[in-house]
Formats: sequence, C-alpha cells, structure tokens
Amino acid sequence: MASSSGRKRIGSSSDNGGGGVIARVTSTVSDSPIFQKGVQSASGAADITKKLLKSTGKAAWIVGTTFLVLALPLIIELERDGQLDALELQQASLLGTPPPASAH
Repeated sequence: MASSSGRKRIGSSSDNGGGGVIARVTSTVSDSPIFQKGVQSASGAADITKKLLKSTGKAAWIVGTTFLVLALPLIIELERDGQLDALELQQASLLGTPPPASAH
C-alpha cells in the first residue's frame, strides 16, 4: 500500500502559513500605507457628510416651521380676501348695482 504522507498538495494550508493567495494579497493590501490613508480619508469624509446632513436637517426644520408659522397664515388670509372680493362682485352683478371700486 502506497502512503501519500510524503506528498504536498498544491494550495494546502500547510505550505503557506494558513492562508491562500487571496488571503495573502488581502493582508498585503490592507497593511499598505496607501490603503490605510484611503480608509482614514473615507472615514473623515463620512463624518463630514454625517455632520452636514444633520445641520441641513436642522436648517430644513427651521425653515419649514417658520413657513408654517409666518407665511401660511398670510397665504390663507389673502385667499379669503380674494374669495370675499369675488363674492361681492358676484352679488353686485346679480343685484344690478355697479361693481365696487377697486381699492388697488
């Protein structure tokens, strides 16, 4: 009976320290200073983007609530005034009286 104990298999974990070619390339790339600098840059960019989105959200909240408190009631009042003018004009035309003079 022939024993295979003297043979090495290609790609076995015993001949390359426990990792394959991909593991060695990955560890070499992740240990490179260029890769580390890229990771730091990406992390910094992500932090800045997060802060920018947070402040943009706050600004949008301020603008939105200011619009609801100040501008929306004005728009509603102008619309009511326009409807009242249209109603007066319609009533005047039904009654046969001359339309009221415009205050503009």
